[in-house]
Amino acid sequence: MNVVDTVRYPLADPGSDAWERVVSRTRTELRERGCSVLPAFILPGGWDALRREGAGVAPLAYYDVEETNVYNIAFDADLPADHPGRIVMQRGNAFVPRDRIPTDSIIHRLYTDPSFVRFVAACFELPELHELADPLSALVLNVVQPGMEHPWHFDTNEFTVSMLTQEPEQGGVFEYCPNIRSAGAENFDAVRSVLTDADRSPVQALTLRPGDLQLFKGRYALHRVSAVRGTTARHSAIFAYSERPGVIGSVARTRQLFGRVLPAHLDAERKAVRVDQLLD
Repeated sequence: MNVVDTVRYPLADPGSDAWERVVSRTRTELRERGCSVLPAFILPGGWDALRREGAGVAPLAYYDVEETNVYNIAFDADLPADHPGRIVMQRGNAFVPRDRIPTDSIIHRLYTDPSFVRFVAACFELPELHELADPLSALVLNVVQPGMEHPWHFDTNEFTVSMLTQEPEQGGVFEYCPNIRSAGAENFDAVRSVLTDADRSPVQALTLRPGDLQLFKGRYALHRVSAVRGTTARHSAIFAYSERPGVIGSVARTRQLFGRVLPAHLDAERKAVRVDQLLD
């Protein structure tokens, strides 16, 4: 793609010295910190187009400010009184679904580009990746308006790929706690301590700029986007991939995020199989 800095990030030249250096560094950072940022992945000349395209579809986001918890489970669930799932937060971010994002936009072209997908898979040390089959959540624009935030949560996917397309005037900081839980251990005490600000020592903060590519292991890392301040919304594209083909989101989560479901979601719900026993 002509908007990617292919000198620093030679997507079409796998195995070259430059490609291997970037992949090796990214792998190391993901192993050690659970997160890696590839700065100025998009050339500066493309930043304004990136912003304009995001601003053009942002009004199509589904807005539903709601009370939620870190696991996105029902508040009436049978949980102990001190369980972190009982801590109420307000989710004020909104998502523009894939079927509202033009196919000729930068983020859509990048998401479907085979050389980009191959590069991302290599960074995550995976043999291959597949676009999510979900017609809504495969590619989204995350919109956080001034005064809103994307509260603490875990991702349903083990890894996440995202790109800031518009930065706010103030706030909107990405914060995360790498490996605060594992597939076999929820570590409720540590999660509760972060949610209540009793212990912020696990929290790391990232300064992101438009055009930066972020690779992140969000299944086991508690994370959030802090409240946006000023008059400019925070926009970020989220590229969803899976290690196996045909993955589609749950009916309940899809309706929560987009206000609607499609026949593909209903069909997938009947065939769904969980890959772990974590709360969310």
